[in-house]
Amino acid sequence: MPHFLDTNVLLYSISDDPAEKKKRRGAIALLDRHDGAISIQALQEFYVQATHPRRADRISHELAVSMIEGWSRFQIQDMTMAILGDALAIKAAHGFSYWDSAVIAAAKALGCDTLYTEDMSHGRTVEGVAIINPFR
Repeated sequence: MPHFLDTNVLLYSISDDPAEKKKRRGAIALLDRHDGAISIQALQEFYVQATHPRRADRISHELAVSMIEGWSRFQIQDMTMAILGDALAIKAAHGFSYWDSAVIAAAKALGCDTLYTEDMSHGRTVEGVAIINPFR
């Protein structure tokens, strides 16, 4: 089964903050695997955050685009009405934010049993997807 990568995994892979060195190594290890999955939402969020003018280790538009193109080797879940509907149902049933619910819905749609993220409840399983914080 593929494992789903949230935006923070992508962002840690480019961090040059010495305090995030271990997280960067962990993120790169996850991205080096071939069984990854990701959503259009995560790619969009990566681009916006990675190229933001106020980001200390901001990357160029060209580098961000190149990285996104490289990650196209993963299974990618588009945002669809079905994902939107499932995200809204997950939000109502489990109390996550809409954006986190959309990530879970995308992981579920791709058949992922694991979602790697720093932003949600580590160890919790939602809709058959185990939430794992790989940076603990």
